[in-house]
Amino acid sequence: MSQSDWPALKAYRQQTFHLLPHLRLRTVADARGFVEERGFVFFWPIKDVAFASLWAAVAGDRPVASAHDDTGHVTWGWKDQSLDRRWWYYGKILRGRATLISLQEVPYFYALSDNFGEPESDYLTQYADGVLGREAKLIYELLLQEGPLDTVTIRRKLHMTGKASNSPFERALVFLQRDFKILPVGVARTGAWRYSFVYECTHRWYPQLPEDARQITRDRARQHLLHRALQTLGAATLPELHKLFQWPGEELQAALLGLHEREKCVQVRRTSGLYYALPELG
Repeated sequence: MSQSDWPALKAYRQQTFHLLPHLRLRTVADARGFVEERGFVFFWPIKDVAFASLWAAVAGDRPVASAHDDTGHVTWGWKDQSLDRRWWYYGKILRGRATLISLQEVPYFYALSDNFGEPESDYLTQYADGVLGREAKLIYELLLQEGPLDTVTIRRKLHMTGKASNSPFERALVFLQRDFKILPVGVARTGAWRYSFVYECTHRWYPQLPEDARQITRDRARQHLLHRALQTLGAATLPELHKLFQWPGEELQAALLGLHEREKCVQVRRTSGLYYALPELG
């Protein structure tokens, strides 16, 4: 963390990111509590994005040496055993990277997706409008028709096993996860590495989610998630918040204005820039 001109902010994030030795996560119960406490976190730390991660809350504020170093093994195991237990929502969400979301917060994310109506037919409108790509449409339709499938089986059934299909297939999987159409629900011992995710349609895995999200407006969802992010960050610059959520600038600004009007955040000028902060840090 580089906020050297604001020691209170660094101290705040050390607490909420669980970077201090006495706050480190040691058990899967600790991990579940951490996700509930923060609302949503990354699985791995993301370069140049200031936010909490499960990995850093176990290993501390240091680079990830390897996906399979000592800490990687622990967090990887927790993540894998959680997939079919609905402890949290896991998928490539924020920035298209692995994200853990408290089940209480998922409806707010879902409310910002393009899932407005019937999940088993409205995707066709997205496809017709050019929002949903061909590969994503094929993957989603296959899961709708056949239920949960692992990635090796999906690729085989869609004739997407060649190297030329790698990038389009991975992009489609990320798009479908970010739009809350599919999520990993298990691990299959298939493929060259004997490891592949099993995917299912989100609305079937969490059948109440579309209805819960329908009660939440997009403005309310953005303000809620932004406030939850500030509760983790303490304060953040506009570029930091944009890197995290990647919302259009006018939508981010409107959400910040809404929080300011509700006295949920204040503006603070520091040497390192203009911050939007929780009132207690202002």
